[in-house]
Amino acid sequence: MTGQQGRGSVEGLPVWDRCAVMGVVNVTPDSFSDGGRCFDAAAAIEHGLDLVAEGADLVDVGGESTRPGATRVDEDEELRRVLPVVRGLAAEGVVVSVDTMRAAVAARAVAAGAVLVNDVSGGLADPAMVPVVAAAGIPFVVMHWRGFSHGTNGRAVYADVVGEVVAELRSRIDAVVGAGIAPERLVVDPGLGFAKRAEHDLRLMSSMSELRCLGRPVLIAASRKRFLGHLLTEDRNTPPPARERDAATAAVSAIAAYRGAWAVRVHEVRATADAVRVARACEGPAGRT
Repeated sequence: MTGQQGRGSVEGLPVWDRCAVMGVVNVTPDSFSDGGRCFDAAAAIEHGLDLVAEGADLVDVGGESTRPGATRVDEDEELRRVLPVVRGLAAEGVVVSVDTMRAAVAARAVAAGAVLVNDVSGGLADPAMVPVVAAAGIPFVVMHWRGFSHGTNGRAVYADVVGEVVAELRSRIDAVVGAGIAPERLVVDPGLGFAKRAEHDLRLMSSMSELRCLGRPVLIAASRKRFLGHLLTEDRNTPPPARERDAATAAVSAIAAYRGAWAVRVHEVRATADAVRVARACEGPAGRT
């Protein structure tokens, strides 16, 4: 099944007739992709508005890098980075997601106007996260996660990566629903690049039907990640830098959209916005609802 029939919708968020595009605003000095570019709040807000102008349907604001080996910032610093940007974008009518593993940051960001919490730990990093999200009654992204960024490569051990990721996500869905988050407000993310090697990411990308069997919309966050760099090294001595992986990202976005992803999370929006619209057109009438 392709298209909107397998894509689903998320209670509390707009309904798009195609794969949505989530633009990324990193308010950090050390993101693997664009660290420091939007470290100033005014620059971050301007960048978020530019992403919307280029075709982003929603904007994901994060104040803590989750790149491999990244050192965690403290809560006060994360709040200082994130809140003015969330508040500024929401005031402009942008659909804002907050990318955080901390319940206190999520709560303050929601109060500032965020309408989605994107927690790469799926609520595992902070035991207070799921109760906070449940009480707020807002959508929540449950990502496949096996621990913090230090030592993540050692956790990338699978006998059957698709089966294990699906099983671990299903267990996490059951836990957060049991703790009070409505299933209609959940999005799942296979966690590309998190405790995954390139071959694992590619296998998951080719297994959208298995991911959709979880019964919730799927977010694919492949933008500029290492597995794309690995794929692009055939004619090079070293992987291209993150900013040179946008064409590959757009290709992955088109594939994910055609296979039924609810949304793709990307740094460079324009090419992916075009890609998901082409994928939607290729679905034809049978893919429309």
